[in-house]
Amino acid sequence: MPQGKPENVPDDGLTTRQRRTRPLLMVHTGPGKGKSTAAFGMALRAWNQGWPIGVFQFVKSAKWRVGEERALTVLGASGEGGTVAWHKMGEGWSWIQRPGTEADHAADAREGWEQIKRDLAAETYRFYVLDEFTYPLKWGWIDLDDVISALAGRPGSQHVVITGRDAPAGLVEAADLVTEMGKVRHPMDAGQKGQKGIEW
Repeated sequence: MPQGKPENVPDDGLTTRQRRTRPLLMVHTGPGKGKSTAAFGMALRAWNQGWPIGVFQFVKSAKWRVGEERALTVLGASGEGGTVAWHKMGEGWSWIQRPGTEADHAADAREGWEQIKRDLAAETYRFYVLDEFTYPLKWGWIDLDDVISALAGRPGSQHVVITGRDAPAGLVEAADLVTEMGKVRHPMDAGQKGQKGIEW
């Protein structure tokens, strides 16, 4: 098993094992492609460990059929690893806001967050993917202080990964791991739309 060696070890009274198994809050942000993809890669590792997984997608429509959902759902039902529950919040929300629907989407996002809080309190899952969760935070639909407080106080050994551009500074500060995906070049820069097998 690969093992990295920390550059420094804090004097926090924890044993090496306690520190190693501490639950993590992770954030994948930035303008580049691959934030959700990396989070779902981590979910595959969690599945392999037999951990129950909860996926909450905040701006992807329930009508969209993404490859990660199918793959993880099939794996979750296989009985060989952890279980997988997949939740989509509302009808989806993309880069262009649809007129007349913002209140509904905001309400859906808030209810989604309330469900996550209930699941955290009940320790329903061991690994959570809050996909595109930075957007309802950025738009003010969900209270950032409430999110930080609930995540900091979550019981047990529940790992949480949050994806999306423009992660709020408070969330970045609270996280144990922050990865910023940069963009050097993207096919959309040359007018090419997303394609099967690459974007979904």
